[in-house]
Amino acid sequence: MSLRHPNGLARASVRSRPASFAGTFVALIFASVIVTACGIMLQNGVTAELAPARYAAAPVVVAADQHATLTIAEGEQEHEPLPGTAWLDVALAQRIAARPGVAAAVPDWAFPAHIGATPVTGRPWSATQVTSYGREPLVTGTAPASGEVALDVATARTARLGLGGTVALTTPQGTRGYRIAGLTGGQGAAWFADADASALSGHPGRADAIAVFPRPGVPTDRLAREVTAAVGGSAKVYTGNGRGAVEHPELAEAKDLLSGLGGSFGGIATTVAVFVVLGTVALAVGQRSREIAVLRAIGATPRQIRRTVATEAMIVAPVAGLVGAVPGIGLASWWFDQLRDRGALPDGLRLSIGWIPILTAVTAGLLAALLGGWAAARRPAKARPSQALSAAAVERTRPGIVRTVLGLAALGGGVALGRAAATGSGEQAAESALGVVMLFMLAVALLGPVVAWLSSLVLGGVLRPTGAPGELAAVNTRANSRRLASAITAIVLTVSFTGMLLFVQSTLGDATKQQARQGVVADQVLTGPGAGLPADTAERAARVPGVDTAVGVLRTGVLIRAGNSVLDATATGLSGPAAKWPKVLDAGVAKGDLTALSGDTTVALDRLVAQSADVTVGSRVELWLADGTRIRPTVVATYRRGLGLGQVMLTRGTVAGHVPAAFDEQVLVRDKPGARTDTVGGALRRELGVTVTDKAGYLARTDKEVELNAWANLVMAAVLGGFAAIAAANTLVMTVLDRAREVALLRLAGATRRQVRAMMRWEALLVSGAGLLIGGGILAVTLTPIAQGTTGDGPHIPAMTALTIAAAVIALGLASTSLPTRALLRTPPTPAGSNE
Repeated sequence: MSLRHPNGLARASVRSRPASFAGTFVALIFASVIVTACGIMLQNGVTAELAPARYAAAPVVVAADQHATLTIAEGEQEHEPLPGTAWLDVALAQRIAARPGVAAAVPDWAFPAHIGATPVTGRPWSATQVTSYGREPLVTGTAPASGEVALDVATARTARLGLGGTVALTTPQGTRGYRIAGLTGGQGAAWFADADASALSGHPGRADAIAVFPRPGVPTDRLAREVTAAVGGSAKVYTGNGRGAVEHPELAEAKDLLSGLGGSFGGIATTVAVFVVLGTVALAVGQRSREIAVLRAIGATPRQIRRTVATEAMIVAPVAGLVGAVPGIGLASWWFDQLRDRGALPDGLRLSIGWIPILTAVTAGLLAALLGGWAAARRPAKARPSQALSAAAVERTRPGIVRTVLGLAALGGGVALGRAAATGSGEQAAESALGVVMLFMLAVALLGPVVAWLSSLVLGGVLRPTGAPGELAAVNTRANSRRLASAITAIVLTVSFTGMLLFVQSTLGDATKQQARQGVVADQVLTGPGAGLPADTAERAARVPGVDTAVGVLRTGVLIRAGNSVLDATATGLSGPAAKWPKVLDAGVAKGDLTALSGDTTVALDRLVAQSADVTVGSRVELWLADGTRIRPTVVATYRRGLGLGQVMLTRGTVAGHVPAAFDEQVLVRDKPGARTDTVGGALRRELGVTVTDKAGYLARTDKEVELNAWANLVMAAVLGGFAAIAAANTLVMTVLDRAREVALLRLAGATRRQVRAMMRWEALLVSGAGLLIGGGILAVTLTPIAQGTTGDGPHIPAMTALTIAAAVIALGLASTSLPTRALLRTPPTPAGSNE
């Protein structure tokens, strides 16, 4: 092929030496799988929609803004999603109804209730117009008056109740009997008189949304303009599929989850994929340095060499990217379905697959291949033709000046950021830890040859006493450190990122369980069916013989201002006087007095949250409750067991009117001195109809959340760690198959097959050991500030998990080396075998 046609030379090279491009092809395929899957998740996080069902007949729906607004500076604001639901003033419906073109504006709200163990949704009778506007909603009977209810036919049949009968309904306000005044269509609904529904919801005078209906002939766009003028910026106006977001508030949380997985994790995964592709392409081009030297010797210009390498990338990368996109779509589909099955995504949400993630994956792989090829071919392409062959005969062990400077800068940045993270406070320390990992990984990638040489120097001493194969392996790794640098880097990637994902979760999970186990000192834990326990359960439990103290636990979330940012924290609302709380909960008070907490003017904070928010006992802290209500209570105490008991403690009365469902999740009971636990438990079951357990009842809820988070981290670790492991194996296979001349010369020199295999095994152990030690060092530097920032303690590393990772890395290294070695040894050691 003429040197005037480097594109043709590239195609001929790919055709004639497909094995040399197989490793690059494999790396690009798996990179495409990762980038495609994460891109699809991110795209769905941005574009996910649910078609309206309940609001399908109302062309315009009004709802409150579900974000807290933080003013950072003049003209600059930050918006954070609320942990609960913001409501509208019911009176806004009258203002909307008075606008031209509006036929009706119907306030709509819902609250959970249950008949025995059967959950139902409570709603005001006027909201029947939302789905049956202009039609009769009743199947039989009349609209409910005060003290009455209308049930759907299916629910009444299930409960074996009929018209005129009495049903015991449990709402957040308690359990009482209601006369069944009418039966409706639909399923799972309980309709109350508007005044009753307003009181039972726990947030009287507030509505979830307002459904707006037009007069005949009024188009939707005109109606929307009239409604927008009526609300005047105090609420948001939705049309089309935007109404589905109002109907399904969980959609916003699901979109945040998908965006986080596709964006945050996808960014990490894409960075790792680029690292791997760069290393693999550089290795593949470096293995052809002798071929490039021949081309230079016969007159090829540096530009022709670079064009040849670029053309090879243009041939291989797009094909590999498209091939990897197919399993990438499959991975995204599986991931999406698993999240939905675990309740993290709404049932009606469907995965959307677009062309942008696929194009991004192909483009990212192509750019990484071009950059890696250009970097690897730059030096041999610039060599003088008269010196090219001699330069290619000896491997360079020293990286270039630019690469060294950048590597040292990354190393210095990692050390500096690691020190800052170790001395930082709260979540700031944990958030900076990811930057530490990325900087150290960049340093390892840039200084790879030096790292490999130092590893062989340090670990090679261990191999010398093992005999000739071990000593030969040590010498080989020092002499060919550049060749092994890519393999060590890939193993470091596997260990550091997989370990970080798994051990961060194990640290949080262990701390949460330990704090909950130590913090709950109650003798009995009460739980109930359906959505939880009514507000009066603790008061009723306190009257049961043998009970000394009963405290209701209402769980919610809050937002906390921390300088120019907002922290999302778990919150616990406790019932009764704070002086009785220590009888059932030991929060581990660090400073202040928890019993001083009363009303909405005081709050207690986990000490790490207080550090992040830069507040102490006696300071005021700015909080947003679940519905967006802003308060500025005084901190009266800080405590140590926030992960297990809630990071913010408030009185139940402070939070009850600001949560979607004011059911207590548990009631904690302390028995009177001398009372028999089983006797008191039996009385509580009989009189309250609740489930009675010990601490296990409290820990069950904690374990469920930990289990979901652990599953998510395990999947991410499997995806990222699996990709890095495959990349490491791929790199090791490439390096072994490139050593055909070396193996042939060893065989001609008298080495037996057994000795060659032993040498390769020792090299694999050295590479695996170096990767484990460096990756473990990065983990140690990273996990410590994360653990300190989130738990206040050191990291928790399960021995079995750590041993499994180490064993998997070693097994991977041995398998990736021994199998291609056996393939090389099948070729007889002839003099011809010494030439490529």
